Amino acid sequence: MIYEQRVYHAAPGRLPDLLKRFEHVTLPIWARHGLRPAGFWTVLVGGSNHDLIYMLAWESMAEREEKWAAFSADPEWLEKRSQSEQNGPLLSSLENSFLQPTSFSTVT
Repeated sequence: MIYEQRVYHAAPGRLPDLLKRFEHVTLPIWARHGLRPAGFWTVLVGGSNHDLIYMLAWESMAEREEKWAAFSADPEWLEKRSQSEQNGPLLSSLENSFLQPTSFSTVT
């Protein structure tokens, strides 16, 4: 198992809109494509309180490429993402990393 950590830096004032889009739009579409979120976090203390951090679980990079491509091209996603950004982009930037658990990790 590998984990993808994504950090979304929301545009000023847009974090509530980003969270709403994840909860009501993104997650149902991910479920349809078999994407497995491992958790979502916002920053309580430290860093930027404009960030959404989340992780996805993947069996392999090949699975990630296949399922992420299908999600990214999904017509419903493209339409609803566009609608959610009618008042401007939700993100100012994003980062992602692929993490592999160590042999002594409690997460496998």
